[in-house]
Amino acid sequence: MNKKELILKELRDFVDSSLKRVNSLLNEETIKLYWGIGRFISDESKMKIFGDSYIEKIAEDLQNRYPQIKGFSRSSVYKMKQFYETYKDDEFALSYLLKISWTKHSRILNKTKSIEERHFYIKLCAEENYSYRQLVRQIDSGYYERHMTANNKDDVLKTDEGESIILDPVLLENLNLPEEYKEVDIKKAIISNMKDFILEVGDCFTYIGEESQVEVGGQIYRIDLLFYHRALHCLVAFEIKLGEFKPEYISKMDFYLEALDRQKRKADENPSVGIILCASQNEEVVEYAMSRTMSPMMVKDYLTELPDKEVLKNRLEKVVKTSKRNAN
Repeated sequence: MNKKELILKELRDFVDSSLKRVNSLLNEETIKLYWGIGRFISDESKMKIFGDSYIEKIAEDLQNRYPQIKGFSRSSVYKMKQFYETYKDDEFALSYLLKISWTKHSRILNKTKSIEERHFYIKLCAEENYSYRQLVRQIDSGYYERHMTANNKDDVLKTDEGESIILDPVLLENLNLPEEYKEVDIKKAIISNMKDFILEVGDCFTYIGEESQVEVGGQIYRIDLLFYHRALHCLVAFEIKLGEFKPEYISKMDFYLEALDRQKRKADENPSVGIILCASQNEEVVEYAMSRTMSPMMVKDYLTELPDKEVLKNRLEKVVKTSKRNAN
């Protein structure tokens, strides 16, 4: 890079950082504006100075006064009232309020049912810097329910904060799989859509490669997908299987993890971890199969299309009840 290119790059970096600050300030002021309008309307609803159709009258007045602003429709103004009334006494939400955009707040209000779910997505947006598209994908995929289901299970693979390292079930949608597909098709599709896969499993996973080789007894063995997990400080081997879980998958993963620890694991890393992704599983069969293994591994279902959120909610409720029963 010559001197001229370096100067231009320095200018572009300056403009980019300045625009980022401008957009951040604009978002903060927009949130403050809508919060103030919401508070005003909420207070007026108690006094009823404008009568029963007060929201329509206020929206009409704002549209007439500020025709250049598109955000003052009746539904938008009502959303501002809902926004204020939902979070006005919520200290957790208030601490994140200015950190995410109005469009994201609106989506969360529209698509979540409980305060716990709203908190989850607000924090996720703020800390992971989600785009609007990413937020829509996570809500539509039942990310909250799948995250909570995984955390309420007695999985051996959890971070220091007590969170499972992977969702339950794992969603592998938008892979454009053929009508009749094989394991290799799923693996190739994951690699081609690695950005979406990392969004699904979490950015603590760093992709290393496909069909990572280990040599034992003069023979080459290939692991489907190999990652590194930054929070666990270890290698993570993924094996992808069509159909229902089979007990022999455990011994194969044991073999891979032993080979990884002997041949690829570094001195400062923790023992390697295995994740077996199956189309379905019988939990009793999985429990029997894993009862004598000492290797850190887990078996998870995967889905290739968006799940029914009601099914996920029922599944979460069942897991929570089981967890509470076992704790007692």
